[in-house]
Amino acid sequence: MEFYRSSRRLQILGSVILLLFIHGAYSFYLPGVAPQDFEKGDELKVKVNKLTSIKTQLPYSYYSLPFCRPKKIVDSTENLGEVLRGDRIENAPYSFKMREAQMCNILGRVTLDAKSAKAFKEKIDDEYRVNMILDNLPLVVPIERIDPGQGSPSVVYQLGYHVGLKGQYEGSKEQKYFMHNHLAFTVRYHRDMQTDAARIVGFEVKPYSVKHEYEGQWSEKTRLTTCDPHTKRLVVSSATPQEVENKKEIIFTYDVDFQESEVKWASRWDAYLLMSDNQIHWFSIVNSLMIVLFLSGMVAMIMLRTLYRDISRYNELETQEEAQEETGWKLVHGDVFRPPTNSDLLCVYVGTGVQCLGMVLVTMIFAMLGFLSPSNRGGLMTAMLLLWVFMGLFAGYASSRLYKMFKGTEWKRIAFRTAFLFPAVVSAIFFVLNALIWGQKSSGAVPFGTMFALIFLWFGISVPLVFVGAYLGFKKPPLDDPVKTNKIPRQIPEQAWYMNPVFSILIGGILPFGAVFIELFFILTSIWLNQFYYIFGFLFLVFVILMVTCAEITIVLCYFQLCSEDYLWWWRSYLTSGSSAVYLFLYAAFYFFTKLQITKLVSAMLYFGYMLIASYAFFVLTGTIGFYACLWFTRLIYSSVKID
Repeated sequence: MEFYRSSRRLQILGSVILLLFIHGAYSFYLPGVAPQDFEKGDELKVKVNKLTSIKTQLPYSYYSLPFCRPKKIVDSTENLGEVLRGDRIENAPYSFKMREAQMCNILGRVTLDAKSAKAFKEKIDDEYRVNMILDNLPLVVPIERIDPGQGSPSVVYQLGYHVGLKGQYEGSKEQKYFMHNHLAFTVRYHRDMQTDAARIVGFEVKPYSVKHEYEGQWSEKTRLTTCDPHTKRLVVSSATPQEVENKKEIIFTYDVDFQESEVKWASRWDAYLLMSDNQIHWFSIVNSLMIVLFLSGMVAMIMLRTLYRDISRYNELETQEEAQEETGWKLVHGDVFRPPTNSDLLCVYVGTGVQCLGMVLVTMIFAMLGFLSPSNRGGLMTAMLLLWVFMGLFAGYASSRLYKMFKGTEWKRIAFRTAFLFPAVVSAIFFVLNALIWGQKSSGAVPFGTMFALIFLWFGISVPLVFVGAYLGFKKPPLDDPVKTNKIPRQIPEQAWYMNPVFSILIGGILPFGAVFIELFFILTSIWLNQFYYIFGFLFLVFVILMVTCAEITIVLCYFQLCSEDYLWWWRSYLTSGSSAVYLFLYAAFYFFTKLQITKLVSAMLYFGYMLIASYAFFVLTGTIGFYACLWFTRLIYSSVKID
């Protein structure tokens, strides 16, 4: 009954916290992203960002295509995260004046040659989108969608507009390429009734493909016959589209319309962030909670009934002969704290897991408090990188503490391996992937200057902090084992088939993965399908459930292992919960083949390369949680029995 009450309280508390988090995620903004007031006629600076495609996952700079250019291109990329994401934010040739509508503004004229026509066709083939920014708001294309069961249409927003489209003329079977060369912008603003100043709350576009025509020779004062505000001839459809072919002339034009909106500045991101599938998130939480409640019941049964009975029975035994007749976990007390094989490597992986855990927890807390809102582009990645670097202190501390418990003496060697093993593996994969991106001339390739900054963060800050942490951890007295270890190792009896290490390790990873796989779908969608993910309240709750699940499944399987007189639990406890990373990678492969439209070999290698890094990080994170849970459990039960 007490267990039921505590579970019920946990559910209620979780629901309250979750509602607060969702409210915060949708409407809470910190002063770091300050609103900007615009008077009528003020100049608005439009910026262009990278070209993106969900088919190739390779971003390109806007000016890698022969679009109209300003007199001088200025790079406005602000932080490390933006560079690593492939963002290349630059000034645009568009000229907006606040609350002053403009029709048929001519941006410029481009005559295609064979090379530029081919470049445009390749980008149209790969469904590339143009991304722009105005007052820190990304450009969106509104699309009406009628949901089944609902009469009224709802508006969904897609980030960026397509470079162009493919189609056929009526009566022809030949595939043609058409360019979106006319953009009808809509800037939504919220006006202060007292000061008449306005704040931008929306930035939308409707792209058109129009073959513009004009009379006479082209000059700066040329008026178009297809789009002329003086004759009130405006572009409202793509009836005569603009072809992309060698020696074709393309005239780029745009409209700007300003519409007053009831949406306030603090809520302007709602349209980007509002999820229509909250029910699925709730289903994810309920699914995860069911797994946790099932495991908690098993752990409670083991701890309260089985262990209590075992400990009472062991403590009541009077003679050594009676004790030797007993079977179960007490029999291996003289070997259970014997240091494992490759204990140094275990110390390194545990320290790395602590580093990962610290980074993830602090990042999520900052994200829920609003510090890492999507208006702060690249903020999430920058925060994770910096936190990883500074968490090196805890990595060194944790690895050297465990190393000293194993009676180790060379703490500097452990500190060195902790500082270099995981980052070296990740860096090696990253450098290979970066070389592939560089070979494709994509803006996603990390520049030399940024690479130098990353190496400095690793060698200049992270490595020294790992050594400082290791020194502090090694100075502290070691943890004393609750029982003495025998000099001669006990022989492990033959195990049942279901206690085979490989089988039990793989079984142990299923439940932690099952607790997170629904939320994992949304995370993969946000990363690979270019969408926003900002439901950090849900994510934090799922992460807490993941930690509890990892701890409980490891404790349950560790207890069964000790009961079968197998005392080699150190590595197995780490691998049991860590094996969930295998299922994570398999799910990523399933997602690749069922949800993504990637066809290029380089893009597929990028996907699996990055998912391999993510799975490796997930392995050290979940493995460390399981290991510490098992360490606590074994110390607890063996300190509760009388050992002669």
